[in-house]
Amino acid sequence: MYFTDRGIEELEKRRGDEEVTLAWLAEQLQAFVDAHPDFEVPIERLATWLARLDDPED
Repeated sequence: MYFTDRGIEELEKRRGDEEVTLAWLAEQLQAFVDAHPDFEVPIERLATWLARLDDPED
């Protein structure tokens, strides 16, 4: 198990039954980056990946 898997599992366990909008998620990601600017690049990569999930691959 990767270290990051524990955080993902905790998120699913604690909040897995909740429904959120992508606008809410974007706000939370921005707040996280504002508080932790060292994580800007990985958060931007995640956001871009999520935004493009339905795009056909090049």
